[in-house]
Amino acid sequence: MDHPTDTWSHCLEHAALSDIGLRRANNQDSYCVALAGDQGDFERRGHLLIVADGMGAHAAGELASKIAADVVSLTYRKLLDQSPPEAVLSAVLEANRQIHTRGQASPDFRGMGTTTTALLLLPAGALVAHVGDSRAYRLRGSRIEQLTFDHSLVWEMQASGHSPEAEAAGYISKNIITRSLGPSPTVQVDLEGPFQVQAGDTFLLCSDGLSNQVKDDEIGMVLGCLPPAEAAQTLIDLACLRGGPDNITAVVARVLGPQVAQAGGSDQPASSVAANVRPIHPLVWTLLGAASLAAVGLLMLEHPAMALISLLVAVGAGAAALQQRYGGGRKSELDRRRFGRGPYVQCDAAPNSDLLARLAEIVRQLRDASMSENWAVDWARFDGLLAQSTAAARSGDLAAAARANLRAISSIMAHLRKQRPAGSDSGVFTF
Repeated sequence: MDHPTDTWSHCLEHAALSDIGLRRANNQDSYCVALAGDQGDFERRGHLLIVADGMGAHAAGELASKIAADVVSLTYRKLLDQSPPEAVLSAVLEANRQIHTRGQASPDFRGMGTTTTALLLLPAGALVAHVGDSRAYRLRGSRIEQLTFDHSLVWEMQASGHSPEAEAAGYISKNIITRSLGPSPTVQVDLEGPFQVQAGDTFLLCSDGLSNQVKDDEIGMVLGCLPPAEAAQTLIDLACLRGGPDNITAVVARVLGPQVAQAGGSDQPASSVAANVRPIHPLVWTLLGAASLAAVGLLMLEHPAMALISLLVAVGAGAAALQQRYGGGRKSELDRRRFGRGPYVQCDAAPNSDLLARLAEIVRQLRDASMSENWAVDWARFDGLLAQSTAAARSGDLAAAARANLRAISSIMAHLRKQRPAGSDSGVFTF
């Protein structure tokens, strides 16, 4: 569910890409970007971004992730009587129910499942609903933070204190996850946040096909050096260069300024009252109308006592209507809480000599592989970008140097995607 981006282009820039990788026969990842349609919608529901990584034989994983992305998005928007935390939690649980039901209905789909990570960008901040090991990151300045906890055996063991990271990594696969949507009729959903949102913040949702291949500081460097569309493609390129053993999905959103819609060319924000307006249940309207008519009728029939009772009922119904529509101040337990313990991992991602050395090595190997394989490459553009990188590094502008190197890498990868036969498994992508 993708809304036109013109309404929000001055305050939000986003991009979403999914790639099959180099070893898989089909893409079992799904994603969704559902932007608010107008200012009132944003204040009530915000923007919703989702990544889901499916698992299961045949087309089961692909179906599971698609159901998750579709159901979470549609259900969240329908639950207008619930607050955003309640609604997104209910939406993920509904997706689990539908995936489980579908899996039980067919032997081919039995046991199918999917991770799901949903990010809400709301007036009050960023909120994440999360099951599995697809991740949500926030880059602020040069610091990247992982907002989600991986529901994987490695992370669960580390959290329980049973195994340090170095020891666990040696004998436990990172791909063993402990929670997913679909296999069981019930599932525990993590809520994280709300996290503060500032202009300049960049958020990333990704499947483990990216996070398993590209280090956090590299992810942060890419997000900080490139606009979202280039960043999403470059992250996928880097994951492919490390072997691309899994599907790779990246959804990037950068906050440029205040979240105020400018639809129709107007720069004036909609009334903030819309944030507190809620729908009124039809039964309340029915009771209000019936009681009002009864009061008038009874008064005309000279039954003042009964008319007074009906009038009081009408007044009560009217008060209930006002409370439902404007009584957003009544917050549920979910509204009052700060959820989760994120961020769980933080590191500095400012371009430095180590990161530049890693990029330079990738560039060198790409050049060597291109020449040995006789790939058709735009060497003029490639060499020009390397010259820019060298000049920027000498002047001390490491961000510009990293940017030029990243663009040099992606320039070659763009040519290779056009030339490389579908489904081929070239060993050169192991940088």
